[in-house]
Amino acid sequence: MDATADELAGVVDLFGGLTRSELERALAEAAFRADGASVDEDALEEAIADALESFALVAYEPSGRNGDAGAAASAAGDGDETLLVAGPTAFPSVPDRAEDVPHILDVEPRRLERAALGETVRDEFANAADDAVAAGDAERIETLLDVSYDVEAWAPVELDDERARLEVALE
Repeated sequence: MDATADELAGVVDLFGGLTRSELERALAEAAFRADGASVDEDALEEAIADALESFALVAYEPSGRNGDAGAAASAAGDGDETLLVAGPTAFPSVPDRAEDVPHILDVEPRRLERAALGETVRDEFANAADDAVAAGDAERIETLLDVSYDVEAWAPVELDDERARLEVALE
């Protein structure tokens, strides 16, 4: 099973957020249910990296910000509390046969604090903008300008300063 960024977002969105290992288990279950296939781990890692870069997925560390999500992640037993969450550029879609995954996996749905999640995304966006400007990557800068509006619509944050910095870099 090769999942798209929107399918990854759809699976994590079923739960509010999943750790990487939980996402792998969810996708493995969906692939098996769909056609007996398995998940290519290298392809999945690449898909997750691409989804994070495009802001279709967001890595969110709930510890200290949202006790319920942190406790739920700890209860998962994998020691990794970083959650992957559907991001501002995602159009979450659930892959075939994955709609039953929440009933199969022993993972409680997570409720995330939108303001804290927004701050995490703002910080990640600022870092991506720094990297794009430092590299002089005009294509990435243009992409990030578009993404900035998605982020602001998705979370209670403002990216005016970052957007201005990106626009100056394009001149």
